[in-house]
Amino acid sequence: MSTDSLAGLTMPAGPAKRPFLEVKDLTVRFNTDDGVVKAVSGSSFAVERGKTLGIVGESGSGKSVTSLAVLGLHRTRSNATVAGEIWLDDKELVTASDEEVRKLRGGKMAMIFQDPLSAMHPYYTVGAQIVEAYRVHHKVSKKEARVRAIDMLARVGIPQPEKRFNEYGHQFSGGMRQRAMIAMALVNDPKLLIADEPTTALDVTVQAQILDLIRDLQEEFGSAVIMITHDLGVVAELADDVLVMYGGKVIERGPAADVFHEPQHPYTWGLLGSMPRLDRELRERLTPVKGSPPSLINLPSGCAFHPRCPYAGRNGDRSFTESPELRGGVHAVACHLPAEDRQKIYEQEVAPNL
Repeated sequence: MSTDSLAGLTMPAGPAKRPFLEVKDLTVRFNTDDGVVKAVSGSSFAVERGKTLGIVGESGSGKSVTSLAVLGLHRTRSNATVAGEIWLDDKELVTASDEEVRKLRGGKMAMIFQDPLSAMHPYYTVGAQIVEAYRVHHKVSKKEARVRAIDMLARVGIPQPEKRFNEYGHQFSGGMRQRAMIAMALVNDPKLLIADEPTTALDVTVQAQILDLIRDLQEEFGSAVIMITHDLGVVAELADDVLVMYGGKVIERGPAADVFHEPQHPYTWGLLGSMPRLDRELRERLTPVKGSPPSLINLPSGCAFHPRCPYAGRNGDRSFTESPELRGGVHAVACHLPAEDRQKIYEQEVAPNL
């Protein structure tokens, strides 16, 4: 057939390209003496390269468990069960072998842990640990790996990197330890970087430096970044998209601008209401979310947030008996309140106090 005769034909569309990281219906359970911990239930999200996803929620909401599942670190726990799908660059990780995941971990995907002092080995120098992380994925000499490690220490802003290379984690300040952990995570140019509370316990000046560093390095390496935090200010600073988790489930998901400026879930309203603002005059005291997060062993029936939700009684008994599904397009929410009711409550009761 000639080229001219092909001109009028409609060619079949190829398969849709997956996002760089796609998590579908992720479920994580832990069997304990007290019962089954429903750590994550049906979580789904995606991250493209060069983009940042912020995962927020209180302690125990399932944020860190989700990230550890992506890295395959629950495989070492005999009481853990992981189900669902985790696709990294068209490779499915839940059904992959331990060896396949091990090769990807530290290479194509890496993590900045919450407490760098406990994440580092106390008996080895910081430089030696970065060298080891590099040589696991590259067949190079110790001398070449040393040059690479010192270069990374310099790039993350550690002064006198040649000298610091031979020091131990306890000899670093909190901010320097976090920088060293970032150097270790990025030494193999990972395409996915997970940062779990990377600025916890750091003073605000160092926090800003660390966040700027992560953003600059993301632009340089083109990595997809997952930022796990309870600090909404960090999410507002860095994230393109936001995932709000509660009781092991995703209850709101959408672009950061939409979640911050038009939040849909009462829990998200509570999080935003408890966040200090510097861009406007403070008229009243901050309003905390009343109550405590639920036990992941004995989750409340229906909507897990209903014991703390001031609007739970506005939809009959559905909040107490039926778990809401995540519904919507780009901006999705899991809430039994009708959209028009949520909008009215937000405009009249919530927005004036945010």
